[in-house]
Amino acid sequence: MSNLASAFQSGKAFIPFLTCGDPDLDTTAALVRAMAAAGADLIELGIPFSDPTAEGPVIQAANLRALTGGVTTDKIFRMVENLRQDVDLPMVFMTYANVVYSYGAERFMENAAQCGVNGLILPDVPLEEKEEFAPICRSHGLELVSMIAPTSQERVEKIARQAEGFLYCVSSLGVTGVRDAITTDVGALIRQVRRANPDIPCAVGFGISTPQQAADMARCADGVIVGSAIVKLIAQHGSAAAAPVGEYVAQMKAAISQL
Repeated sequence: MSNLASAFQSGKAFIPFLTCGDPDLDTTAALVRAMAAAGADLIELGIPFSDPTAEGPVIQAANLRALTGGVTTDKIFRMVENLRQDVDLPMVFMTYANVVYSYGAERFMENAAQCGVNGLILPDVPLEEKEEFAPICRSHGLELVSMIAPTSQERVEKIARQAEGFLYCVSSLGVTGVRDAITTDVGALIRQVRRANPDIPCAVGFGISTPQQAADMARCADGVIVGSAIVKLIAQHGSAAAAPVGEYVAQMKAAISQL
């Protein structure tokens, strides 16, 4: 069993996302610990980038705040290394290809593995370019998580067959952000995945913000990913965000735990 797949072994997984360094790395570390204590099963750590093409305005603003505050990839690696002294649940980095390229792909993967991260999500790397990164990830014991979207269509089965760790199923077209309603037939997308690869866990993200939405998505998926709603709470509460974010994570985890 992979480190990432282990997050799905005890029922429906709740996967929160945050942007590292927003508002500062001490707060990020406190938030990770609060989310872990509140029942998160796997945590996505966003490495800020100046042009995050998959992100809506909420996470774009968080990237800008973090970069303006002086966060760097090396500082994030050191933060995760410190977190690993007391946080043992799976963690993945989410960032963009340019961040990895500019750092040096081999060096990035080596340092990411050494600090204790289990995998990597690169939303701007399509299946056709995955092999630029996947062998380097594998050589350092990292899993490169693939994404599928409603527009993937005939490519879904091919992506699913090659998927590692878990499959990130994008629930809505467009960029990340809170949505009043999710109208995509996520269930059909996941059934298509499971026909191709019945063993890969499927987690749904993009637009989920309420306990009811989380429960609705978790009925057909193995896990639920929430980013923008958490990043909005962090923007609202700043360095005091750990307590309200922990309460939110506990509510969302409770909503999917009964399924």
